[in-house]
Amino acid sequence: MSTTVKLYSFNLSNTKTYLFAAIFIVGNLLLPQLAHLIPQGGLIFLPIYFFTLIAAYKYGIHVGLLTAVLSPLANHLLFGMPPAAVLPAILIKSVILAIAAALVAKQAGKVSLLAILIAILAYQLVGTGIEWGMTQNFAIAVQDFRLGVPGMLIQLFGGYFLLRAIAKI
Repeated sequence: MSTTVKLYSFNLSNTKTYLFAAIFIVGNLLLPQLAHLIPQGGLIFLPIYFFTLIAAYKYGIHVGLLTAVLSPLANHLLFGMPPAAVLPAILIKSVILAIAAALVAKQAGKVSLLAILIAILAYQLVGTGIEWGMTQNFAIAVQDFRLGVPGMLIQLFGGYFLLRAIAKI
């Protein structure tokens, strides 16, 4: 399943970069608040990554990286989530996701389930390895794979359908 859409790569001198990053950051502020209404919702649904995936895939590395870095920081400062202890790992995974999604989108040139899956697996596998090295705790490092499969599926299928829905934008 794939579809051709307009994919962009805005540079840092383009005001659209900051406009779209702001929109996706707001999404990454609101979605975690909804997820946290459910016990362990953040751990299960991995909401902080959703709009980072969309931002980087559709609008390129700069919009993706701004969203990846500023979303967790803003969430932490405004709501205390993610907690400071896990903020570095989440920032690292967010940045890896932004890079992976932008690269995969550029290579694929279209929205496809396989390309989105590759971006998700890239950030999860590389991020898990880095988190394991940081925490020296394998159980903590693989937590997204133990609890976050629903979130990864939402990223995959929700991301695919949202990217298709905004294909003309």
